[in-house]
Amino acid sequence: MLARRKMQSKELAEHLGITPANLSILKTGKAKGVRFDTLEAICRILECQPGDLLEYREQE
Repeated sequence: MLARRKMQSKELAEHLGITPANLSILKTGKAKGVRFDTLEAICRILECQPGDLLEYREQE
C-alpha cells in the first residue's frame, strides 16, 4: 500500500506518531499485536481497508 500511495515508511511513521523502527516491526509481521486505533490511522492515511493490510497465516 505504501508503494501504491507513493509514500515512504518514514513518512507514514511520522503521520502515525510512531518510530520508523516500530513501523518496521508492524510491516515485517513481528508485532505481537496491533492496536485498533493504529490500524484505523494506517487505513485512513493510506486510504485502504484493513483487509488490504492483513493476511491470516496458520502458525507452524
